[in-house]
Amino acid sequence: MIVYLRVSLARYTVRQRSFIHLAQRILNAVGEAQSELSLELVGDARIRRLNREYRLQDRVTDVLAFPMQEAVAPQVRTPTTNMLGDVVISLPTAIRQAEKAGRPIDVELTTLLVHGVLHLCGYDHERSPREAARMSHREQQVLQTISPTPQLIICSPQRQRKVS
Repeated sequence: MIVYLRVSLARYTVRQRSFIHLAQRILNAVGEAQSELSLELVGDARIRRLNREYRLQDRVTDVLAFPMQEAVAPQVRTPTTNMLGDVVISLPTAIRQAEKAGRPIDVELTTLLVHGVLHLCGYDHERSPREAARMSHREQQVLQTISPTPQLIICSPQRQRKVS
């Protein structure tokens, strides 16, 4: 499995190998070990622009997922590519959410990455309350499977005190 990682922010030190390895573990946990994944860490302005353009929602969000193929059972799928899709995460939003929830940024990023990958696999919490519960349950299963969470980023010194 191949994971393409692009970091569009210079303010943070991203442990890219750890992030890629984590994404590979997530793909394996969801049964997509043969798939490729594109992952991008961006700022709030970029994710807001993407959200406005593709979801018609003019607001910042934490994670967006763009599947490359329709989500159907893997045994039925006849992919023209092994690319599962793109996951885009707003790092500043993830940091704010982690601070607000009182949890480490690495846990927040891991949760967002699992959430995005599940969207690529066809889960959609916005479809119905039942689907939201199904997706939440699957997220918890995957998070437990891939535990422990590795260190993914090193924040600037003034933010490090708040995030850790």
